[in-house]
Amino acid sequence: MHKSLIPFVAGALLTTPALAQEAQVSEARQHADIEKLVSFGTRHTLSSQTDPKRGIGAALNWAEGEFRRSAKACGGCLTIARPETTVSGTRIPTPVRLADVIAIQRGSERPDEVVIVQGHIDSRVSGVMDATKDAPGANDDGSGVSLVLEAARMLSKRKFPTTIVYAVLSGEEQGLYGGKLLADYATKQGWKVKAVLNNDIVGGTHGSDGLVDDTHVRVFSEGPRADATDKTRADARRFGGENDSPSRNLSRYVAGLAQPGLEVRQVWRSDRMGRGGDHLPYLEKGYPAIRFSVAIEDYDHQHQDLRTENGTKFGDTIDEMDFPYLAKVTRLNIAALAAIAAAPMPPAPKVEAALSTNSDISWQAVPGARSYNVWQRRTDATEWEAKPVRAGVADTKVSLTGVRGDDWLFGVSAVADGGAQSPIAAAVPGGAFVPLGQ
Repeated sequence: MHKSLIPFVAGALLTTPALAQEAQVSEARQHADIEKLVSFGTRHTLSSQTDPKRGIGAALNWAEGEFRRSAKACGGCLTIARPETTVSGTRIPTPVRLADVIAIQRGSERPDEVVIVQGHIDSRVSGVMDATKDAPGANDDGSGVSLVLEAARMLSKRKFPTTIVYAVLSGEEQGLYGGKLLADYATKQGWKVKAVLNNDIVGGTHGSDGLVDDTHVRVFSEGPRADATDKTRADARRFGGENDSPSRNLSRYVAGLAQPGLEVRQVWRSDRMGRGGDHLPYLEKGYPAIRFSVAIEDYDHQHQDLRTENGTKFGDTIDEMDFPYLAKVTRLNIAALAAIAAAPMPPAPKVEAALSTNSDISWQAVPGARSYNVWQRRTDATEWEAKPVRAGVADTKVSLTGVRGDDWLFGVSAVADGGAQSPIAAAVPGGAFVPLGQ
């Protein structure tokens, strides 16, 4: 999203920069969170679920306890749940009980509209099936868990018209099982998932090659939708839209919320090359989902046995982390969560422009919307134009006279009474922020 778009997205929201000042993220608290996570020895999915001090069970119990502390501090504003299932697969040869821990901050007006922030609590060493060696998992993904816990501590102090779900997931390293469990849970609950913010490896700034970057965070987003049908793909080939999935426009929206000192580097692929994260199961269901990850990965300090070879230290330990950087990524997530939770659902616009010198854009009314902004950009442009082509539209349609639709892409965002604005949904095949089966 173009930086000059920020006043239209966040200025009226009181999320940026006002919320950045309000959200006093504590580096010391996040450090203590990760120290505690490391103290469980290993958090491997196949480790003990009953040992009170070591293993995945103890770690999940601790995370639930932290959510309950936040719930008590806000007068019971959080509902704690523990979705469970039994899973097996290539990396889980014997069926095992799998659990996520979530805290639900229900919206005051439209509780069925949901934004999810998540990180995975399980850890691993070099051998993905090794459930006994110490696997500190400080950055992967203690950093994401700490971010989620801190977001719950901060945002539970406020009220929002829609729901925020704070989620600590299991089973990521064994096959993205925790993400699938919560995506299935969301469907069963009937949630309208507006956005999923997956945070995985968000607390380091030094690469294994010596490169350092503490001023960027990568945000990964899919192009063509994972839930696309043959018709959607055929329509996109004909009319465009391969760069305007809901997740791609969610990425643009988050980039527009970035503050000085931490810019978003948008990476236009679903995840890193040959790898994956817990946002992918949501994409398969058609829910908008993006992944936050460090600008520079350190491969010596993730998925490694603790050891030293030829003077090089290996292992995902806390001393390799950058806590001022983690706090910046946490603040960005908090701003994004507040913005999305305060805003209506994005509309589902359509455009009629064939054989015409005009472009007619229409959409259905969105609950909670006071007005709408209409956007456009050239088909070869990466970002929406700096200002809407029509602002404060009270109707659910506009006609852009003299704008030939062949040369443009169009989008619409919804604006609430308080000025909170949704991400832009593009008027392209598959551009709506809903599963294509709906």
